[in-house]
Amino acid sequence: MDTQISRAAPPWRWYPSGLPPARALSPEDAVEAGVPLGDVLAATVRDALAASVRDAVRAPVRTALLPASVSGDSSPLTWYGQHDTHWIGHHDIQARVGLVRYRDSDTRQLALWAALARSTGWWWPGRDRCVMAERPAEVHTEPAPGGRHGEVRLHHPDSPAVRFADGTELYALNGTRVPAWVITDPTVERIHRETNVEVRRCAIERIGWDSYIEQAELQLVGSAADPGNPGSDLHLYHVPQQVWGRPARVLLVVNGSVEPDGRRRRYGLGVPADIDNPVDAAGWSYGLTGDQYSRLQRRT
Repeated sequence: MDTQISRAAPPWRWYPSGLPPARALSPEDAVEAGVPLGDVLAATVRDALAASVRDAVRAPVRTALLPASVSGDSSPLTWYGQHDTHWIGHHDIQARVGLVRYRDSDTRQLALWAALARSTGWWWPGRDRCVMAERPAEVHTEPAPGGRHGEVRLHHPDSPAVRFADGTELYALNGTRVPAWVITDPTVERIHRETNVEVRRCAIERIGWDSYIEQAELQLVGSAADPGNPGSDLHLYHVPQQVWGRPARVLLVVNGSVEPDGRRRRYGLGVPADIDNPVDAAGWSYGLTGDQYSRLQRRT
């Protein structure tokens, strides 16, 4: 089927942006701009489903269900059911709109894979029997930032983002898998014991930066207007030795991009303990000097 699609595709051509416009435009605008239909379908069906189902759901669920020693390519979870949707949908839509015609035997096989994706979770085919897992009872998502084709990521602010009927649960905030305590009982003590930077960030945002700064007794080093994000300020804090077990400083910034709910999230960046100027700290996070950062028109 891949060979049939390749034969039907027009010769690849270079786009001025360096990326096919289909990924950056709405389907209607892409077609209007003359992007080949096959490219539009690949971006809006295959790539969008891969980002939403394979990367945003399948990856964190398999990581949560399996010990780290078997979560790689040798994992026993090798048949994905609904999580194969991205390639099934890709081959299906190409035929539905008449771009390709598959052999009858391939069409029958594709229909079987589609039925599996609609009906089951992970499954294990054997010689005489097939073991099939139930799909999740609940999956909660939010729109993925920057997504143009309906891409989503796991998210629920108050309860598990994924729940199975047997009680197995997965918590996630804005696409980041987190332990249950981050949602149910975040505390400064648990935050300081957490070694994963992303989990720690989510937990701090959960209790609020103002509350965390007060409870953790962070000391303000300096503040300044953010040159790369007009209307927002930079706040540089010293982190006491006993908090993270090492000298550190945190730069509190406002995100340059708007979240799906319309807010601009505040987040903290760890910076070297010898930086005293907030603008220098912001520049360091981009690999720039403070003077270079101060001349930015807008950061993202």
